[in-house]
Amino acid sequence: MLDQPVPDFALPATGQQTFSLSALRGSPLVLFFYPKDNTPGCTTEAAEFRDLHAQFRRAGCAVYGISRDGLKSHEGFKAKLTLPFELLSDGEEAACTQFGVIRQKVLYGKPVRGIERSTFVIDARGVLRREWRGVKAPGHAAAVLEFVKSL
Repeated sequence: MLDQPVPDFALPATGQQTFSLSALRGSPLVLFFYPKDNTPGCTTEAAEFRDLHAQFRRAGCAVYGISRDGLKSHEGFKAKLTLPFELLSDGEEAACTQFGVIRQKVLYGKPVRGIERSTFVIDARGVLRREWRGVKAPGHAAAVLEFVKSL
């Protein structure tokens, strides 16, 4: 998928919006997939993207978070952390499947199916330029920002 155009998709978003990849052509875009609202790693990751959001905007880049949680959960998570970007709900796993982020994981010794924390940078023409998989949350948003600045 790297260096290839990303097929269009649409998902419901917070703020009573609908996200459409094609509607955002013309500027770079960060999509970060995370396992679950209000969990420690996901809270850290979202807060770091929040704290750097103004710098992403200065670089002309939009940021969106995606998980399988519903919009009600997303709205609460967004409000709790005062996130300046929208969260996308992928309950049917369409985008998760498209980006290949669903993995078998182990939680408390039991196998579970879930999202592998992953981030993707799509350029202004809709081409996937960078991906990070199996992300550790602390410091990750800063690394993504440095890449975005290099576009």
